[in-house]
Amino acid sequence: MTERFAELDAALDRVCAAARAHLEAVKAADGEPDDDAVWQAYVALNNASHEYDELLNDVFGEVTPWDLEAISGEEAEGRISTVTSEDTDDGADRGDDPYPHVVSVRQRRDYRVPSVTALLRAAEAARPPIVEGEITEPVASVGEALLELLQSGDGSLGMLDVPELDPLDGVVIVAEVQEALSPEAHDESDGEAPFRLVGADRTVGRLDERAVLD
Repeated sequence: MTERFAELDAALDRVCAAARAHLEAVKAADGEPDDDAVWQAYVALNNASHEYDELLNDVFGEVTPWDLEAISGEEAEGRISTVTSEDTDDGADRGDDPYPHVVSVRQRRDYRVPSVTALLRAAEAARPPIVEGEITEPVASVGEALLELLQSGDGSLGMLDVPELDPLDGVVIVAEVQEALSPEAHDESDGEAPFRLVGADRTVGRLDERAVLD
């Protein structure tokens, strides 16, 4: 049993060493995505941790919190080859891509407002009392209220899932467009321009959303 204890100690030492090496690789990469050294250090840390977990279970019937599977040499090499090919791609073959377009998703969702007063109160509660050192003006319209609710979170339609609004039907349009959206290219007062298809842009399909009301 003493020999098994020594094996466990050695396995744990390998985990610690691999963790330190992984941290050093991450520091050296400084946020660079798909860094080869970080991936190799990750594989070493993963496999050392898996080995220790297996050995601990064999000796004591205990496990670590790590739910890991060993990464084989082929898997590791395959990932490295993929990263290398991406890093060295100079774009020369991109002309062969049959889908060089940008995919655009446009969504419309309508809402019924059961109580304007209740909606304005909800928007007031969602907005910060002070913005950039200035006291904000009261929310004065339904449109302002919806903008406040959207801005109070992540800007998605999920922020409008509130009791003060009844969702109605909606529609989603998927289109292929030649140019990605540049919000600065359209005047803020022009609400249609960002959604207008031009030139070779084309609609691929449409999905109708049906609201289910209580």
